[in-house]
Amino acid sequence: MKTTIVKDLIVPLSEYATVLEEATLYEAVLALEKAQAEFDQTRYRHRAILVYNEKNHIVGKVSQLDILRALEPKYEQMGISRSLSRFGLSPQFQKTMLEQLRFWDKPMDDICRKAGQLKVNQFMYTPTEDEYVEENASLNEAINKLIMGHHQSLLVTRGKEIIGILRKTDVFMEIVQAIKACKL
Repeated sequence: MKTTIVKDLIVPLSEYATVLEEATLYEAVLALEKAQAEFDQTRYRHRAILVYNEKNHIVGKVSQLDILRALEPKYEQMGISRSLSRFGLSPQFQKTMLEQLRFWDKPMDDICRKAGQLKVNQFMYTPTEDEYVEENASLNEAINKLIMGHHQSLLVTRGKEIIGILRKTDVFMEIVQAIKACKL
């Protein structure tokens, strides 16, 4: 059986949704929609946008969750950046927070204003060191990074240059194909 390496499964940067860090939320949504329309329709659609700086270096990612969180500033004001359930807070407690703190009370009322004013660099996620993988790394190494870091994707490097993105969905589909090949 052929050994799969990371570069066998990546989505090249040229095929991924990207925006400059000064782009608005509106521009980011349009970039995501455009990339999805142009992407290979036999593969899963993109669920994130990569963010470039003025030097053409990737400096961040914007996920669907980042966009939803950005539309309700109370999350940022409260310092809530990731899943509360990981901290043992019950669904009932979270519902009480929603009701008492009035999360999502009015964000949809001025969504157009927010989409035109919010800059991507205000709510993008900056990848950590463990979210990079070398293009010639084994699939085993990449899977370990995805699992240990609870990541949806990894940035793929060639030396110091980012050349693409390895998505968890593509890794999963590779695993599915390997399992189906067993014909048990």
